[in-house]
Amino acid sequence: GLKLRGLHSSRRAAAHEPESRHNMLLLTCFAVHLEPRLATRAHAAPLFDPLGLEQVQPTAQAHHQLVPAGGAMVAALAAARPEAALAKGGEYGIFEGRIVSLAHPAVMAMMYAATAWAAFTGYQWRQLREIGNQITELKDRKKKHESQLKVLADGEAEAAPPALTAELASLTSQIDELTTTRKELASSDLRAKHYQVGSVILGLGTAFAIEGPVNTFLRAQKLFPGPHLYAGAGVVVCWAMAASLVPLMSKGKDAARTAHIAFNVLALGLFTWQLPTGWDITLKVIKFTKFP
Repeated sequence: GLKLRGLHSSRRAAAHEPESRHNMLLLTCFAVHLEPRLATRAHAAPLFDPLGLEQVQPTAQAHHQLVPAGGAMVAALAAARPEAALAKGGEYGIFEGRIVSLAHPAVMAMMYAATAWAAFTGYQWRQLREIGNQITELKDRKKKHESQLKVLADGEAEAAPPALTAELASLTSQIDELTTTRKELASSDLRAKHYQVGSVILGLGTAFAIEGPVNTFLRAQKLFPGPHLYAGAGVVVCWAMAASLVPLMSKGKDAARTAHIAFNVLALGLFTWQLPTGWDITLKVIKFTKFP
């Protein structure tokens, strides 16, 4: 009886053996078909691998593991160099091209030259105002010496002291020299020149000082705070403060004139300190933008 039961069991196992092999083949094909799709999900969930196929194909697994690792490395390198402001891709057209991007450094270079010219004309205008006071002081001293000579002449002195005569001649020479200088400066219309160049700096310089960060944001969708940006903001503030003192200066307030000069000297100093960083940024703009 036991022999008959074993014989029947072996026959049933042999009858089901082709069916189990067929099922295993179907599972193998199904797993191979799904493996690329699951890999593209960057291993969001564990693979269903009852047959151990993931261990059978180590090369494919290593390849799919390298893909997200490479992407992470590229992202890290891009984050490490934020100053490489790549263009957004043409969404804003010419406003993110090289011409508009170079407008800020070109105009600001002209504003630097205009600031230096404004400082020169302002100094000459102040010199013209001070020359009048110097001439008045020298004339007062000359009158005193002339009075002394007159007293000596009325007293029937044999000769005027040589020192007094030499000093009187020196005062006369200084007065003549300063008078000539004042005429030359007055003919240059320095006040009008200083006012005109200051107006250009305040209007055009402020406008393109703002245009620079706006253009950077259009190209890179973010700003890059740093010494250049902070110094530029300081320059614009100094321009505004210096211009706000003009009404008081026109009323003869010496404190307003002194503060006006101080703000403009500070602006020129910050502007000069900006030149190296501005040149570096200009080279990067040329590198990462295209015409127009």
